[in-house]
Amino acid sequence: METRRETSNSRGTICLKYILFIFNILFWLAGGAVLAVGVWTLVEKSDYINLLNSNFYAASAYILIAAGAVVIVTGIIGCCATLSEMKSLLIVYLVLLLCVFLLEIIAGVLAYVIYQECFPFCHQLDEELRQNLKMTMQHKYQQAGEDSVTQAVDKLHQDFQCCGSNSSSDWRDSIWIEATQYRQLVPDSCCKTPSSLCGIRDHPSNVYKVEGGCVMKLEKFILSQLYILGALGVGIAVLQLFGMMFTCCLHHNLKDEPY
Repeated sequence: METRRETSNSRGTICLKYILFIFNILFWLAGGAVLAVGVWTLVEKSDYINLLNSNFYAASAYILIAAGAVVIVTGIIGCCATLSEMKSLLIVYLVLLLCVFLLEIIAGVLAYVIYQECFPFCHQLDEELRQNLKMTMQHKYQQAGEDSVTQAVDKLHQDFQCCGSNSSSDWRDSIWIEATQYRQLVPDSCCKTPSSLCGIRDHPSNVYKVEGGCVMKLEKFILSQLYILGALGVGIAVLQLFGMMFTCCLHHNLKDEPY
């Protein structure tokens, strides 16, 4: 009778080990996804996001990278604890899971509180971002020592298929447009098919005429990223709950087993 009970416990422990191992792989992949999004945002999108003159988006990318790295390390520790059946390592893993889970809850609550407090000023903030981008385009594009800004603006136009901060008419007051000898109306990067001096004609058939301009396209992009990150956060939180439950069960089973 005692032998059967020990066999049953052993099988239950093995089953829990495999389940927890699979969970840790999923947890590790989720962390990798968060890390990848952060790196991708920093490497591919930081050029024109920095045109908004705000450190918020760069800071968000760094936070994602840090969070993804923590989740990956936690997943690796979980795999090691599961395979080695070290109770002390399982406790460390459980504490890490609990800490990350609590940080996610705190971050979510703070984000909600900040959003509620800032909601009345959202329109004002949006207008400020528009003006910042407009001034950057008008005063720094194609100017000496501003090559990075010029490249970022051209990339922004082509990637988002837009022209100007609010509209293509923003370029009328550009220092570069006023100084050019070719009477260009918009930069060549505003053209649907970019070519040399194609910006001398700003007809909708030739250049991008998007309502709301590049700022609206940027806002939509940022919101889509936030939705993706929110979904990843919820998914990771659910995985953590299951992980903590399976870890507790495995730790309890290991207590009854001989060392």
